[in-house]
Amino acid sequence: MNIDHIFIFTDDNGKVADDLVDFGLTEGSNRIHVGQGTANRKFYFDNFFLEILWVHNEIEIKSEQTKPTGLWQRADFKNNNFSPFGLCIVNTEDTEKLFENAFKYQPDYFPAGMEIDIIKNENQSDLPWTFRLPFKGQKKHENEPTHHKNEISVLTKAIFEYKIVSENMFLENFESQNNIQFVKSSRQWLNLVFNNRKQGKKQEFEKLNLTIEY
Repeated sequence: MNIDHIFIFTDDNGKVADDLVDFGLTEGSNRIHVGQGTANRKFYFDNFFLEILWVHNEIEIKSEQTKPTGLWQRADFKNNNFSPFGLCIVNTEDTEKLFENAFKYQPDYFPAGMEIDIIKNENQSDLPWTFRLPFKGQKKHENEPTHHKNEISVLTKAIFEYKIVSENMFLENFESQNNIQFVKSSRQWLNLVFNNRKQGKKQEFEKLNLTIEY
């Protein structure tokens, strides 16, 4: 399975993304998710993008349409200890088993019939909100900047650290995956490895619960 993108919820209206810009990343486009109550700032790479997400409209994210998705719980991570991370898997045939019992979400910003498959992980809240988009295959972002001052280009591994899991059925789907790993830890944390650590460098972003190795 391949990663389309990963989001990280923040509680400062996305200002923390400035730390990524200062680190040497080139910022891409941003958007408001109409009807969903969220907004973002994004950073694109050759095979993936990182999304900094926050609540733009609390009424919308708690609406009858959006609240069942569990996004609000992720946004409230500071108070409920839910993981602030969202893992979007590229929609391919080998993801059918993972999403066979997925929650179906029809957002306002997609045409009717274009539903997002969601694994809310409500009972395993240390694990990421996991989903796939209705589009098959990896979407190309030809108009987005992918050149960064620190020469980071290709995501080679994402490692999610978690503290407590009530069951392992979700994790079993990733046991054979080298590029997506889950590690039991004393914290909720995301480690992104780029270019197989070619430069031998590492940068931590405590406000994002994020480490970037490159």
